[in-house]
Amino acid sequence: MSEPIEIGQREAGVFRISARTAGIMLAFTLVFTALMAGTYKATAPMVAASALAEKLRLIGEVLPGTLYDNDLMADAITLAPQKALGLDDETRLWRARRNGAPVALVLEAAAADGYSGRIGLIVAVAADGRLIAVRVTAHKETPGLGDYIDPKKDRNKTRPWITQFNNVGFDSVPQSKWRVKKDGGRFDQMSGATISARAVTRASGRALAWTVEHKDKLFALPANGRFEERETP
Repeated sequence: MSEPIEIGQREAGVFRISARTAGIMLAFTLVFTALMAGTYKATAPMVAASALAEKLRLIGEVLPGTLYDNDLMADAITLAPQKALGLDDETRLWRARRNGAPVALVLEAAAADGYSGRIGLIVAVAADGRLIAVRVTAHKETPGLGDYIDPKKDRNKTRPWITQFNNVGFDSVPQSKWRVKKDGGRFDQMSGATISARAVTRASGRALAWTVEHKDKLFALPANGRFEERETP
């Protein structure tokens, strides 16, 4: 008769151990979740501040702060996906003003035809239709060859390649000439690394054309409004 009793005792012991283990794991999960939630809550303001600082840094590279006096982060709108800009997702567009008058629009764009894929851009377009400046925000171009599109990687620190677009509009370079010289356009490219330059040049021209076409509507929308107009197929 002792054998069934011993088996029952062993089973009860196993059950107690399992229950204790499950309780410990549950307590650990609850404590860990609470710690993660607390950490997220504590660090969220810092993360948001860091993201804001990065946006302002990128904007500052294409739009000098001396040109405007409004709060760019507050005077922004949402863009629905825009094929002409190479954008498949919603993005933000920032509007610069001085004494209430339109100064410039800052927006994202992209070239899908880089040598190694998508090249992200940020551009600033003046109210008078000039491309103030353009900068690359993300790319996977070949180091030491096609990455000169990024001024931080360009060996020419006196006049980086991408600065040739500064303050250029369609009045000085017709839209049909927004190509690299190898393709019959007006803009330089590096020998042996034309694809990267070609992609950025074309995307910059498309972004300028799109912004010039829509700038009045973009400036007129209320803050935090949304630009819904889409291109016709």
